[in-house]
Parts: sequence; C-alpha cells; structure tokens
Amino acid sequence: MGTSVKADTRAGAKAEAQTDATPMQATGKRHRLLVMLFITVVITYLDRSNLSIAATAIAQDLQLDPAHMGLIFSAFGWSYALLQIPGGMLVDRSRPRLMMALIVGLWSLATLVQGFASAFAVLLSLRVLLGLLEAPCYPTLNRIVTTWFPDSERARAIALYTSGQYVGLAFLTPALVLTQARFGWQGMFILTGLIGLVWALIWYALYREPADAPGINQAELETIRSGGGLVELSGARTQRARYTAADWRAVLGNRKLWGVYIGQIAVTSTLWFFLTWFPTYLVKYRHMDFLKAGFMAAVPFLAAFVGILASGLLSDAMVRRGVSPTLARKVPIVTGLLLSTAIVGANFVDSPAMVILFMAIAFFGSGFSSITWVLVSSMAKKELLGLTGGMFNLMGNLSSICVPIVIGLLVKGNDFGPALVFMSAVGVVGALSYLFLVGKIERIR
Repeated sequence: MGTSVKADTRAGAKAEAQTDATPMQATGKRHRLLVMLFITVVITYLDRSNLSIAATAIAQDLQLDPAHMGLIFSAFGWSYALLQIPGGMLVDRSRPRLMMALIVGLWSLATLVQGFASAFAVLLSLRVLLGLLEAPCYPTLNRIVTTWFPDSERARAIALYTSGQYVGLAFLTPALVLTQARFGWQGMFILTGLIGLVWALIWYALYREPADAPGINQAELETIRSGGGLVELSGARTQRARYTAADWRAVLGNRKLWGVYIGQIAVTSTLWFFLTWFPTYLVKYRHMDFLKAGFMAAVPFLAAFVGILASGLLSDAMVRRGVSPTLARKVPIVTGLLLSTAIVGANFVDSPAMVILFMAIAFFGSGFSSITWVLVSSMAKKELLGLTGGMFNLMGNLSSICVPIVIGLLVKGNDFGPALVFMSAVGVVGALSYLFLVGKIERIR
C-alpha cells in the first residue's frame, strides 16, 4: 500500500510539472520498452536452442546415443518447469529491474561454461542450472507488460516481444551454424554466453518502471491505467507475508485456468520440437548436410514469427472493433493449434522443400497460437500475476521435459514418423482444451 502511494505521488509530481492549457499528448515510452523485452527474449531462446545446433557434434564428441541426447535436451525443462511456481512467487515480491538483470547475467554465465563441458554428466548439470536460472524470466516479462500496457494493446505487445523467440532464431540460427563451423560447438556456447552478460548490464542501466521512467508523462500513465494496465504495481513488491489457501485455489482450482494450462502444453510442445530435435531430424533423418540444414531450419522460425505477429494484430483489432475478448483471444489460439498438426504431413513427402513446407505451416500455427500469455494478464487475480504466470509456465513447460524424451524413445533406427504423429496429436488435444474447458475470458475475482 505504501509503495503504491509513493508511485502515485511520483506520478502526481510528473502531472504538476507537465500541466498545460491544452490537452497533453501521451508519450510513447511503452512502445520503446518493447525493444528491450524483444532483445531479452531473443537472448533467452539463443541460450535454450544453441544445444540443438550443437547436438550432432556433441553426440559425436561425447559418444551419446539418441536416448542420452533426449535427456540432455530435456534437462533444461526439469528445473525450468519445476521452478516456475517459486519463480513466480519471487516475481510477486521483487523489482523487475534488478530481477531481470540478475537472472540474465547468471544464466548467461551458465551458458558460457557449457562450452567447457567434456562429459555427459557435466553438460546435463549445466542445462539443469540454465533452466533454474531462466525460470523467473517469463513471469517477470508478463508482470512488466501488465504494468506498462492497457488491455487493448496487450496482445500485440506480448506478440511482439514473444516473436523474439522466433525471429531471433530465424536470423541467428545461420550465424550460430557458421560460428560453430569456425570455432566449434564450444566457441558457440562461449559467444552466446558473452552476449547475455553484456545485455544484463544494459538492462539494469536502462529499465525503469512506469512511474520512474524518464520521458514518460501523466497522459501516458493515464492511458495505461484507464485501459486496464496495472500502473499501481510500478516498482512495488507485494506486501503479503504468505500465500493463502484461497490464493492457491484461485490458481489450481479454476476450470478455465486448467483449460489454459493444458492448451499451453500443446502450444509449447511444437516449439520444443523445433528447439531440440528439428536440426537433428534434418541432418540425420532427412540427410541434409549440416550447413544446408542450418539455413533450411531458419524458414520455419520465420513462419512462426509471421504467425505470432499476425495473431497479436488480429486479436487486438478484434477487441478494438467490439468483438468479445473471449472470441478475440480464442480464435487465433485454436486456429494456430489446429495448423500445428500439419507437422505430420512431413511423413508423407520425400522432397526437402516439401518437408520444410509442412514444418513451416506447423510452426506458423505454433506462432499464431502463442499469444497465450495475454490470458494470464486478463484472467489472473492482479495480486497473483506472478503465481498464476508461474503455474501457467510450469504446465506449459512440462513439454520441455516430456517432448525431447518421448521423441528420443519413439525414434527407432531411421524412422522418425511416430514422433511426428505424436506431435500432431498433441496439437489436437490443445485445441479441444480451449474449445471445451476455457469459457468466458475475464479476471478471476
């Protein structure tokens, strides 16, 4: 309460300093903030996906079979998923400026050290550590966007920064392939780790909450607040001493949220296929050479980038035109999940171009369905944004544990077909979850 009063006092001071006889035009500070969120997501996914680029070389150097590689691929997900709730609780009690700088710096250091791993157990442990340190990232990003953006802009904002996981990888995957060709997989890990360490320093130097941001005026603060943005959370730490049983019931006992959780498992399953097994699939099972596979792998990421931008723009446009939030949010998500089932089509073609086409359609669908964080912003109790976001990300990232392992077990000899059937079935389950479990989208009281 005291922190909220301080934020309002600071905002009031800005208003007095900027009072004018004519209506004040809102600044656009929140839109420039999206660049920082976008770069953070790019770095996050570079450090998750660099293993997929290096997988073939690592398997050869460390003499690992597909089952062991499946364990390595899934190791990040073990700690990342399980630490989502503690990470979300930490977000409810921390300041995003310090929190994000700290975790980016630490996980980037863990990435750098992976370049020196020389045994299965060492690499496995470092991937577990990476997941632990990245766990608070997305709940923190969601808190930031809920604080900085009104409801009518939130899907676009989430789509734009989330697109970093696709466009960054689309353009940087070829660069990582060339880096590995020049400096080995060890050098690639060291480079990506150094990039993150630099960004942690930049984040701490530049990020501020709305009430403290230089260059923002009262008109923009009021635009955010009147549109449903939770400006009062600016710079605040939740004052609760503990979570109550009612809080846990709100997060775990709500049918609508369970529909969102199950759907998110499906959304992230396609993503984790592309972050882990996809390059190996192209090289080992579709017999593309390493460099060609690296460049071909960029195409589905570009398709996913287009998908998520189109989804965010469409969803917010529907809201502005008076379409109910329920329909405006569900239509892109369900459509995207159904499109992601196209991945199974790759089982029925031989041409590399057709394989990439089906993969691109599937990943476009994954991107089109990836505005799901907007549901956390719209449905969670405002004092439980971190806890709800943590639970949502925990459920969604169970796929980061299960998908790599299941695929490693389903692949037999040179037959990758059963793995793609499995991926398609997961998309169907996700669409059904949104159709039959998630009802009206509204904030939980």
